Amino acid sequence: MKPINEAAISFLSRSANEGFARTAAACFAAQLDPTLDEVNDIKTAVSEAVTNAIVHAYPDRLGKVALRLRLFEDGVLEIVVKDWGVGIEDVEKARQPLYTTGNEERSGMGFTIMESFMDALRVRSTPGKGTTVTMRRRISRRYSGGGH
Repeated sequence: MKPINEAAISFLSRSANEGFARTAAACFAAQLDPTLDEVNDIKTAVSEAVTNAIVHAYPDRLGKVALRLRLFEDGVLEIVVKDWGVGIEDVEKARQPLYTTGNEERSGMGFTIMESFMDALRVRSTPGKGTTVTMRRRISRRYSGGGH
């Protein structure tokens, strides 16, 4: 299926860029006229994916994080967050609630949160080469009738 619109940005794995990525995704999604709840779900999922890349992919150095946003005719928004960091040894284990490779400040709920706010979540990772998180969410068309 071919996207009807797309955008891509990349940024350094600095924590300040997490808010930038959230806002960029929300602005891109705005063309679908999402509800406030849908916008917040998108922002939360992007925040989790980008934070994972910042904290876990590059634990001891700065690296590049890429965000790709695509929109399809059926109202599906696809969000891809990619890094070229340390990768995930065991993706299935990493997707378990409360599992973390971070310090005690980390909840280990990132993938669980992404999954709960999105319709689909795919995680691909190669140790030493990086991780790609692909999320999809259908934005429901709102009724736009009545001469207002």
